[in-house]
Formats: sequence, C-alpha cells, structure tokens
Amino acid sequence: MPLNPMRAFAVASRHRTFTAAAQELGVTQVAISRQIALLEDYLGVPLFDRDGRSAKLTDIGRAYGQEIAMHFEGLETATARLLNIETANTIQLRIYPSVAHYWLLPRLSRFTDQYPGLRVRMDTQVAPLDFRGTQLDVAIQLGTSPLRDARSRKLFDERVDVVCAPAYATRMGPFVEPQAVAGGDLLHSHYRRRAWDDWARACDVALDQASGIEFDSSLLTYSAAAQGFGLAIGQVDLLAGELAAGRLVAPLNQPVLTGQAFHVVWPTTLSVSTKTRRFIDWLLKEAGEMPEFFKRGA
Repeated sequence: MPLNPMRAFAVASRHRTFTAAAQELGVTQVAISRQIALLEDYLGVPLFDRDGRSAKLTDIGRAYGQEIAMHFEGLETATARLLNIETANTIQLRIYPSVAHYWLLPRLSRFTDQYPGLRVRMDTQVAPLDFRGTQLDVAIQLGTSPLRDARSRKLFDERVDVVCAPAYATRMGPFVEPQAVAGGDLLHSHYRRRAWDDWARACDVALDQASGIEFDSSLLTYSAAAQGFGLAIGQVDLLAGELAAGRLVAPLNQPVLTGQAFHVVWPTTLSVSTKTRRFIDWLLKEAGEMPEFFKRGA
C-alpha cells in the first residue's frame, strides 16, 4: 500500500484543505496534491474534487478519510507510548569514544546490575557540548571551566604519560631518559595534540610534532600503540586496565598532570530526573568521589 500518500490524504481529509495539511506535515501544498493524486491513481476513485484553485472532499473521500485516520492515530499513539517508555528508562549520555571504551564500559555492568530497569545510550560524537536543543541528560567531558546552564563534578584529573606496546619498548629502547622519546615514532590524536606538548614541556624534551602518524581519535591512537606502531601520549587513568594487562607499558613511568580533569556534567535548565541523578552518583562513586544527590545511600 502507498503509505506516504495515505498519510498525506488522512491529514488533508481531517483539515479538508491541502494548505493546512502541508503546514502540519512540513511540506508544500503541491507535494500534498501530488501524494493524493498518487493515492487516487492507486484506488481508481477521486478523493477530492478539484475546481481551479480549490479542492473539496468527495463523499467517497470523506468516508475513506474517516476510516483510515483512526488507524494512523493508532500508529501514532503506539509509537508515542513506546518512545515514552524508552525515554523513561534511558539515560542519554555524551561521552568521548576513548572514555567509553577504556573507562566506562568495563564498569557499566555494575550500574546495570544495580539498576536493571535502566539503560545508557551513548552519544560519542566529538563536538562542543551544549545541552540546549538536545535530548542529552548528562555528559562526561574533559576541561577546566564550567559550561553555561550546567553543573559539573570532577571525576578524576587528566594525567598523561608515554605508552607503547611491550615489544616496541624492547625493540626501540631502552627508554631510560625522557629525551629518548625524540627518537621514537610518535602517534598523535587529532583532537589531543596538546597532550604531547604538556608532557614534553614538563619533562623538558624537544619533540618534532610534525613527525609521526595522526589518527582521528584517541581510541585509534591507543590501538595503534598497542599494535606496535609507535609511542602515544596516553591518559593513564583511562588506560589503567591496558597497562595492568600488559597490552601497553609506560616505559618511562613519568606521568604529568595537564591541569585538566574529566567531569560529569548535567544541565540546570531542567530538573534532573531520578534516573540521571542515580547515574551521576554512580559515576562519582566509581571515580572515588562523594555522591552529589543521594548522600544517605537512598
């Protein structure tokens, strides 16, 4: 069945004009007329009588419109009900891909075990955070200053150090002094080139930032380092699991604080839902911080 033409006709029959139907559906009057013409061709009967610049429902069109309208209303009601259930149980989270992969996902089962009725949907796009005009409930962001119309709590400071695969450290080492890094293959993350500068400045090392390979994300950079492509500047608190498992090593063991920190951030323009408050407190607990909302363990 031609569902798009049927939908256009159902709206037009309710309003009894193409203009009002076009406004509701966000299309042109001509588009509505064409959709209804397609349906008339399919059915083989006229649904509207067209007279110059006006159109009037036929008796058949009026009866047909009433009958199919209730079915489209039923579809809309069922869809709205499903979306409400989905929204009620889902926490919309903005998070960096690397933080999701290395820090959140290894812990997330503890949250879902504690709150089996809730689920977390992750938005991993790397873009400036603005809660206005989005469906986001909460975010994990790296930075130093609070956002407009938002509150935040620190999860942990950003510490960076040189990391690589064990085999690469053996082959290219020994990395006894920080200056030895200058002779290695540098791996860069597009959005985090500043991290190499922070580490090199703190360790008094001159590096050629133009050399090496650049990746679109830290996730790819760390993966390349684990596969032996070179030296990455790693966020050591994110990579604690990789370092403990031996997939990565920090050959110099000289972590540097960058002055930035990972924060959990939520909007203040709307009241914070219970599901979001529980998730925020759980994140803080996982980071070893005091809760923000349920301070008596409620």
